[in-house]
Amino acid sequence: MFTTLENTLYPFVVKFNEYLSNYILVFLLLGVGIWYTFKTRFVQVRCFGECIKNTFGGLVHFGKQHENGMSSFQALSTAIAAQVGTGNIVGASGAILIGGPGAIFWMWIIAFFGMATIYAEATLAIKTRVVEDNGNIKGGPVYYITTAFKNKFGQFLAGFFAIAIILALGCMGCMVQSNSIGYSMQEAFGIPSWSVGIILVIICAFIFIGGVKRLALVTEKIVPIMAVLFLIGAIGILIARIQYLPQTFGMIFKYAFHPQAIIGGGFWYAITATISQGAKRGLFSNEAGMGSTPHAHALAHVDHPHHQGTVAMCGVFVDTFVILTLNALVIISTLYTPDGPLANGYFGDITNVLGKTNLVQTAFGTVFGINFGEIFVALCLMFFAFSTILSWNLFGKINMIYLFGKKHPKAAVLIYTLIALFFIMLGTIVSSDFVWELTDMFNNLMVIPNAIALFALTGLVISTMKSAKE
Repeated sequence: MFTTLENTLYPFVVKFNEYLSNYILVFLLLGVGIWYTFKTRFVQVRCFGECIKNTFGGLVHFGKQHENGMSSFQALSTAIAAQVGTGNIVGASGAILIGGPGAIFWMWIIAFFGMATIYAEATLAIKTRVVEDNGNIKGGPVYYITTAFKNKFGQFLAGFFAIAIILALGCMGCMVQSNSIGYSMQEAFGIPSWSVGIILVIICAFIFIGGVKRLALVTEKIVPIMAVLFLIGAIGILIARIQYLPQTFGMIFKYAFHPQAIIGGGFWYAITATISQGAKRGLFSNEAGMGSTPHAHALAHVDHPHHQGTVAMCGVFVDTFVILTLNALVIISTLYTPDGPLANGYFGDITNVLGKTNLVQTAFGTVFGINFGEIFVALCLMFFAFSTILSWNLFGKINMIYLFGKKHPKAAVLIYTLIALFFIMLGTIVSSDFVWELTDMFNNLMVIPNAIALFALTGLVISTMKSAKE
C-alpha cells in the first residue's frame, strides 16, 4: 500500500518542489536579501569587522555553561552545525555538474545577500524571544511571526511554519542525514549501515536527553573539529594542485557568464541553468531566510540583538565562502582542469560514471588515492550530517513545544524525541527518493511564512540596529 501511495504522490511532489524552488522561493529569498541589504545600508559590509570580532571574541566563553540558553559562540556553533551539512558536499557537487563551475559565482552572490537576511533573522529572534519566570528562553520564527501579525492570520502562519519545520527537519530531515552517515560508513569501511544506526541512536539519545545545555557543549566542540578536518584536507588538495588555481578561479568567473561552453545547450538554457543552480543550492546551503537558525540565535546570552545579528552573519560566511568554496575549488581544480575527466564538460559516457554522490570522492581521490579519498569524504560527511541532526532536532523540538507543550512540555518533548530517534534509525535502514522529496517540500514551505514576517518586520529590525549605536 505504501509503495502504491509513494508511486502516486512522487511525481506530484517532484513537480511541486520544482515549481516552488524555480519560480517562487529563489525570487522570494533573493528579494529578502536584497531588501535588507539596502535597508540596513549593506550591514554585511559595514559590520563585517564587528562580525569577526564578536564571533571570535566569543571564544573566551568556550565551554562556559549557562543555566538557560547558550553563549553567543555556542549559538553560532549550533547554527553552523545546521547550515554545514551534506548540502555543502553533495549540493555543491550537483550545482557544479548541472550548472558548471560558474554556478559557484552565483552561490557567492546569494551568500552575500543572505548575510543581510540572516542578520535580520537573528536580530528578530533575540528581540521577540520570551524569557519565562524560571529563566527558560523561547524564541524563533513562530515568535516573530506572531509579533508581525497579532491576529488569527499570524497564528495560522506560525502554526504552518511549526508543522513544516517539525516534519522537514525534526523528522524526515534527520532521516536523510542519518542515511548519508550510514551509506558513507558502509561504503568507506564496510560497516553495515544498520549497526551505524544503532550507535547513532544511542549517542543522539544521550545528547537529546541532556537538553540545550548538553547540545551546546557538543556543538561548540564538534563544529570547530569538523571545520578544521575539512579545511586541512581541502587545503592539502589545493596545494597539490596549486598550478591550476588561477585557471580554477578563471573558470568560475568565465562560466558564470558563458556556461554553454561547459554544460552544452544554447546560451539562454545554459545561463538559466547556471544561475538557477547557483541560486537554489546557495540559498538552501546557508539556510538564510529559511527560518531554521534563528532558533539557535534566540538562545544566545548577548547584551543587544544587533550583537547576535552580526555573529549570525559569520555563519553564512563560514558555510559558503569557506566550506562550500573550498569544496568547489577541490572539484574544479581536479576534475575540470585539462587533465581532469570533466575538462570538456559533463557529456556522454562520463555521465554514467560520475554523479553528484561520488564527485567529491573522485576529486579527493585524485590526490589522496581512491581509498583514502573515500574514507576522508566519509568522515567529513559523518561530522557534517551528525552535527546537522543535533541542531535540526533542537529546532523541531522548540516548535513541538510551541504547538503541543503549553500544558505538558515534558510529555511533548518525550514523544517528539522518540519519534525523532525512530526516523534516525529508519534512515540507516531504508532509502527513499520520495522521503528526500518530501523533506525538500516541507523545507520549501517553511520559507514562505518566515519570509513574509521578515518583510513585515523591517521597521523593527532597522530601529533595533540604530538603537545599538546610540
